[in-house]
Amino acid sequence: MKRIFQILGLVLCGIIIVAFIALFVCRVRTVLTQDDYASVFTDPKYEKALKIDNVEVIKQHVSCGYAVIEMFSAWNGGTVTEDSLYDEYGTVVTSTGNKFCKEMNKQFPEYKTEIHKYMKNTEFIDIMYDTLASGKPVPFEWAALYGDEWTLHYSLIIGADIPHDKITVANPYGYYEELTLDELLNRTSFRSYEKMPLFMKMAFAIGLFEKNTIFSIR
Repeated sequence: MKRIFQILGLVLCGIIIVAFIALFVCRVRTVLTQDDYASVFTDPKYEKALKIDNVEVIKQHVSCGYAVIEMFSAWNGGTVTEDSLYDEYGTVVTSTGNKFCKEMNKQFPEYKTEIHKYMKNTEFIDIMYDTLASGKPVPFEWAALYGDEWTLHYSLIIGADIPHDKITVANPYGYYEELTLDELLNRTSFRSYEKMPLFMKMAFAIGLFEKNTIFSIR
């Protein structure tokens, strides 16, 4: 019996050590995304304000991932809805970035959707701007407030006026938001979600969720 407890103790110590290493690696990856993006405000590439018209915001009732797909479909002239997706699967299949990306490619085969994880701030801005410049709204992951509670959330970036520091987001909580780049990147990096529960921190640490994640559409 003593031997069993010793083995269990060693296993528990090993799990704790691995968890701390995973959390440390996640923290390092997050820090590495936080490069200085001040130059974008004067970069000629970003001087033109961009806006995607006819993106109607909806209020989700199944999931944010399905709601973003519904908003994209309506903008694209399609008929995919939260309900049609739920009826197809009987569950929510877009709970991770990779699965959301897979579903975007399935529902919109005329486009190629690609996920970009742990992008540096400057890379995130560049992908956002290039996708908008190609005439498409931009799905992304971030921390969003639902009432007073922070959540992990999908939304669509539909406008960027970088010289005037204004980003416009269609949020499937049912409204449009205008943010500065600093506000946006604080939330895509989840720095704004200061009191994140440990189980969510571990989900980031093991790669279930990602930070500074954006989807390009070509």
